[in-house]
Amino acid sequence: MTTAEHPPALAPLRQARQRFLAGRPLPDGVPDDVVAAWRRARFFGVRPDLDSPAREPAAGPVDSPLLEAARPVLTRLAPALDAARSALVLTDERLRVLWAAGRAPGDDTGRDLSERTVGHNSAALALRTRRRAEVHGPEHFLDVWQDVSAVSVPLLSPETAQALGTVTIASGLYAGCPPHPGAALAEAAAAAVEAELRARARTAERALFDAYERAARGHERAVVALDGRNRLVSEAAARLASPQVLEALERGARARGRGTGEPYEIALPEDAGCAAEVTPVRHAGRVLGLVAVLAPRPVEPVRSPPRPVSALVGGSVPWRHAVARATALAGTAGPLLVVGERGTGKTTLALELLDGTDPLVLDAAESPELGVEADDRIGDGPVLLRHAERLAQPDVAALNSLLDERPDAHLVATYTPGTPPGPCLQRLLDALAARSVTLPALRERPEDIKELLPALAPEAAPGSPPLTWTLDALRALERHPWPGNVTELAHLVRALARGRRTRGPVRRGELPDSVREGPAGRGLSPMERAERAAILEALRRHGGNKARTAAALGIARATLYRKLREYHAAPKP
Repeated sequence: MTTAEHPPALAPLRQARQRFLAGRPLPDGVPDDVVAAWRRARFFGVRPDLDSPAREPAAGPVDSPLLEAARPVLTRLAPALDAARSALVLTDERLRVLWAAGRAPGDDTGRDLSERTVGHNSAALALRTRRRAEVHGPEHFLDVWQDVSAVSVPLLSPETAQALGTVTIASGLYAGCPPHPGAALAEAAAAAVEAELRARARTAERALFDAYERAARGHERAVVALDGRNRLVSEAAARLASPQVLEALERGARARGRGTGEPYEIALPEDAGCAAEVTPVRHAGRVLGLVAVLAPRPVEPVRSPPRPVSALVGGSVPWRHAVARATALAGTAGPLLVVGERGTGKTTLALELLDGTDPLVLDAAESPELGVEADDRIGDGPVLLRHAERLAQPDVAALNSLLDERPDAHLVATYTPGTPPGPCLQRLLDALAARSVTLPALRERPEDIKELLPALAPEAAPGSPPLTWTLDALRALERHPWPGNVTELAHLVRALARGRRTRGPVRRGELPDSVREGPAGRGLSPMERAERAAILEALRRHGGNKARTAAALGIARATLYRKLREYHAAPKP
């Protein structure tokens, strides 16, 4: 923490800030966290001469449980302030100002106190560290706050312990020993607000339970009640509702219904086998959850399965493991990152996972800038984002913000590792790492080529036999490294099917020279094959990130690159 514990001498710090803004070397003794905060502000493009973001605080969201619970508490405490020299401010978890009273030097009642907008401040620090924080004078990045001292206390949810916002007291510059003179009042305000939140949560839970009891009628009906935290399911509903149905209802509960008391329907999965009539549960003038009455619906006849998608064919262990993980992740709420070399089938797999959802398809390779921030369609439904590695910086920043606000967004992105990503793209990849799957290259699953060949071949003409292959030709295909993966194999198969003038199986002599002659170089020893398998598995675990893979294996990054080149050049045994 910066000045929450040891406020530095302000005069030297003020001089250090001026040297930082002028691009000159900093003197010794400047706290590292203060310098890091200044650098973040510069990275975000905050101007130090920025005036206060707004002269009047913005009105909070109409349906803000935090504001409803905090307003009576803060209104009672506000008279204890010197209104002409101090300000009492409430922010939400995104550091938007919901409520403010009084006035501090520098007009400290802006609409947005996030570091991206105004740089270093006590509210942002308290939210990040989850404890009381103070920021004084030149620790701020903005010129307008150089004579301001502020203390902030985070507000934590009584149910989940998640940070809901902050309470801040800002005043004229205070250079004495900690704590800030308003620290005790800020702590008391935060404690009172959290107590009010706990009382309201108990009342809201009772309202949800009463609505559930009225709808269940003695537990004879199939009823589910949800508020985003609690779930009540009758015995009849437990027999009727699948986990996917409950997840769809959970998403509806998090959306807080339509804001009216009228029943409506929520779209359930096609194979749900039931329909849901949903009634919002209202309490204290706001929608806090929903009650769903489920009813079975006739099961439609099962359609015959379509012809297998060529890029999804394969029975090898690496391929089955990757597809199974992708399918499991796609069945839960949240984004999904599909990583792999070009031609491994990332887009085909993504479309298969999004089948039936009519996704919005965005391709960063087709447009320099997609305009993610200005596209109202993003976040409202399923989105397939191709070539995430080619995203422009503004689009990457917009996606980072979207995932911060909507961690359950239905986004499937494909990523081809290559040049090292920048810091903004790396942050996006880190956010998606826990929900990522890496598709193996075709050279890592040569046993799948036998299954891929008939799926990749075009339909045979009526009366003509399908394309077949001699054992010698198949072995040559399995030994080829396939830098273009399944896409390269598909081009070869279709070219052969179009240009053949002979009948019978494809022989080795019909293959292109590079495939027929096989890769140059020696074969791998059993020890090298085991080492290669360990490296590839570590790469899959770390989402293709070679720096982390090298660290996990305890080898230098240069060694990892060298071994990968050697294994790529070596023929299959």
